[in-house]
Amino acid sequence: MKFNLNKKQNLSIAGILIVSIVLAWLILATNKPQPEGDAHGDHVETAGHEDKEHHGEKAKDDNGDDKDHADAEHHDAGAAPQKGPHGGKLFTQDGYGVEVTIFETGVEPEFRVYTYQNGKPLDPALSQITITLERLGRSPQAFTFVKEKDYLKGNASGSTLVEEPHSFKVAIAAQYNSKAYRFAYEQIEARVTLTDQQVKQNGIGLLTAGPARIESALQLIGEIRFNEDRMVHVVPRLAGIVESAPVNLGDRVRKGQLLAAVSSQTIADQRSELLAAQQRLALARITFEREKKLWEDKISAEQDYLQARNVMQEADIALRGAQQKHAALGSGDMTSGNLTRYEIRSPIDGTVVEKHLSLGEAVKEDANIFIIADLSTVWAEMTIYAKDLNTVKLGQKATVKAAAFESQSSGTVFYIGALVGEQTRVAKARVLLPNPKGTWRPGLPVNIELVSGAVKVPVAVSAEAIQTVRDWTVVFGRYGDNFEARPVELGRSDGKFTEVITGLNAGERYAAKNSFLIKADVGKSGASHDH
Repeated sequence: MKFNLNKKQNLSIAGILIVSIVLAWLILATNKPQPEGDAHGDHVETAGHEDKEHHGEKAKDDNGDDKDHADAEHHDAGAAPQKGPHGGKLFTQDGYGVEVTIFETGVEPEFRVYTYQNGKPLDPALSQITITLERLGRSPQAFTFVKEKDYLKGNASGSTLVEEPHSFKVAIAAQYNSKAYRFAYEQIEARVTLTDQQVKQNGIGLLTAGPARIESALQLIGEIRFNEDRMVHVVPRLAGIVESAPVNLGDRVRKGQLLAAVSSQTIADQRSELLAAQQRLALARITFEREKKLWEDKISAEQDYLQARNVMQEADIALRGAQQKHAALGSGDMTSGNLTRYEIRSPIDGTVVEKHLSLGEAVKEDANIFIIADLSTVWAEMTIYAKDLNTVKLGQKATVKAAAFESQSSGTVFYIGALVGEQTRVAKARVLLPNPKGTWRPGLPVNIELVSGAVKVPVAVSAEAIQTVRDWTVVFGRYGDNFEARPVELGRSDGKFTEVITGLNAGERYAAKNSFLIKADVGKSGASHDH
């Protein structure tokens, strides 16, 4: 087929072809990959710093970085490490890998490091590893490593222990095949962040650890007992019938106050004997005076005078005997001429703690009818185990606290038992306590604290600062806006301050009052024990 085209049509076709060729070239140019150093990309390289150095290839000679400028410094620092075959943190660069673990199965926590080349285990002896830990409020701690089996085992200042909590910044320096590698990571445990304002709002008290004087104390249990040196058993001393008993159990009585009245024939006989002796003596004295005058006037014989004197002396002796019997009964004078009435009176000031008689009851002369106790002082009797006997001394200060309510008093040890019980293997000791208000009632259980000495310790904390986190005994140290648990080993305590043997340094601030609130926040945060 033959086409006949004029000049105008030829020009139109040529124009269309030219436009098509230009558009095709533009499309191809737009899809061409941009170089990583291009100003349009997100990653802009500096002059002389080639992209190969970032991706594991050797830098060219015109790069000013030395051999210690490893890839980890550009990409791994701050990035979450991978998990290694042994469950540790795995860091890799240029095919070389370091896995850091904290191993504590059957041993104290220790660093174990495994090395790899292109993903395969590498002889650990070919690498030199150093790990530096930075903790809050502590100087950096460096661990060096030696080969053990298929791993490197860490050691810092003669100890392999990685102290709890495992909360620190970690810097890893590795040397393998004449090349240096550096990695870093951070892990946080048992830490809470609170601003000063939040601390104040929560009522958390801050103190500074430092020297303190701690009184060594022995904690014992005991009970309040009567002061037996001020307790009287009242007996009638003669048999009779109870006519009256005006005092009741629990009454306070004064010395000489009437306790009871007994009708007794025995007292009537003794009083009659006393009256008769008085009358005989009076008659014998009159006779003696008459005979004496008659003898002096030479009217009667001397023999009559001597006989009258003898009779008077015998009557006087008889009266004295009757008076002694009467006084021994403590019956006092007769009242209303009633010879049979015998009155029983209190021998001391005190309280009626026992009463064993009633009206009309016949009582014997040795019956224990009343017990009167002076409760102005009492005994705190304590039980001392054999191991503590050498600690307790006469005159030692003691603090007695009621177990049932808030009350305490102080006294001194005045008695220590000379024998140890055959069955109980304990001894008894007593503390004399003042009891002016009657607070200490006999039979009341008490806790007794004996001060055995005082000692000054270099580091101590308030007792209320001590808390428990997991299986640690801790004090929460204050570092900037952070509180972090510090496991501590404790020593002596007097209930107010407790000695810190290890775990906290003098001069460190810590949470004292309301420190349990920080413990609660640590529990809520659910911080894992990350290895």
